[in-house]
Amino acid sequence: MTEDLRIEKVGQCIFSSPLDSAVFITDSEGVLIDATLSGCERCQGEPASLEMAGPREKIFFKPETSRAALVTCGGLCPGLNDVIRAVVMVLWYRYGVKEILGLRYGYEGLIASFNHEPLVLNPELVEDIHRDGGTILGTSRGPQDPTLMADFLSERKIDMLFTIGGDGTQRGALAITREIEKRGLAISVIGIPKTIDNDISFTERTFGFETAVAMSQIPITGAHMEAKGVRNGIGIVKLMGRESGFIAAYATLASSDVNLVLIPEIHFSLEKVFAYLEERIVRKRHAVIVVAEGAGQEHVPAEGTDASGNKKLGDIGLFLKAAITEYFSRRKIPAAVRYIDPSYTIRSAPATPEDSVFCFQLAENAVHAAMSGRTGMVVGIWNGHFVHIPIRLSVKDRKKIDTSGLLWQSVLDNTGQPRNLA
Repeated sequence: MTEDLRIEKVGQCIFSSPLDSAVFITDSEGVLIDATLSGCERCQGEPASLEMAGPREKIFFKPETSRAALVTCGGLCPGLNDVIRAVVMVLWYRYGVKEILGLRYGYEGLIASFNHEPLVLNPELVEDIHRDGGTILGTSRGPQDPTLMADFLSERKIDMLFTIGGDGTQRGALAITREIEKRGLAISVIGIPKTIDNDISFTERTFGFETAVAMSQIPITGAHMEAKGVRNGIGIVKLMGRESGFIAAYATLASSDVNLVLIPEIHFSLEKVFAYLEERIVRKRHAVIVVAEGAGQEHVPAEGTDASGNKKLGDIGLFLKAAITEYFSRRKIPAAVRYIDPSYTIRSAPATPEDSVFCFQLAENAVHAAMSGRTGMVVGIWNGHFVHIPIRLSVKDRKKIDTSGLLWQSVLDNTGQPRNLA
């Protein structure tokens, strides 16, 4: 491991923390990146570790004179309101920060010309927002000029900015951090990674993922019942996952009713998919397919990019429905194909209890990091501990399923599908 894992700070911590915490984390405490015995044996010198998250005994910002701001960006995701609520509650009650602004409609909220007046946040306003999906701050896609965003933070005298969003959001946060550094400003920028696809590097899980897996069970069960209810029924469920198939894989393992999973990490030929389905239909008279939205894009080319710069995806779900229907018709095998796309229902839902707990802990540790003057980082979880991750590393690569690893082997064992579909 040769990456620089150090976390940047805006200055020296000189104020005593107001927390009555029984535990304070020292800056030297870390979490091993590779906690296996073989990893330790291969290590030369000090093993690579991520800085452990948590409250510090000394903090940089003086709470009673500090001003914080939050922004939510990108697509909706279960848990956004939970994170907003938790940041406000911890800042207000634990640290005594009473000036907290919610910036409206993503990074547009940091551009004065959009005239999105910030929402003044307090415990009364956010008390019940975790019961609803979506985000009370609104959101938008696409980058904005970091010089203008830094102007906004400076003019509004904001000391710490919490950026709640995925890969594009955190790239924007890194650009803001660099612009702030150039100006010599003591403004902390802390990311709370939000990606329902669970594809942020150096963190085991992102909020919204557990909710997405849980909510996928109803449409998968529906597809299963529809497929079993007719002769030669085939149910197709399309789930989120632009570049990584974690939701599709975990939803399949949780269901055990799925017979074929298609993910972006694996190319497949239509001929082999059709042959496998035909064998399954002849043998069992029904089949259920789960496909990640980014799978099979070589079969459904799309042109252009969205506002965030992501390549637009072709609709693999509708394509498969039409292609499978045409194949069985050509083979003169009666088949009924049903297609379900629950994506927006899942994205806009409230978080499950487990995800809500996770949201609070992420937000709580983000506040601890900001108050201690850290910047240019996101909070994540690694080897069971909350950690600080440099933004530059979290956005360097997308986390993907290792198709030669144990997770994918579990999927193959669960579905019975062949390893090679190319």
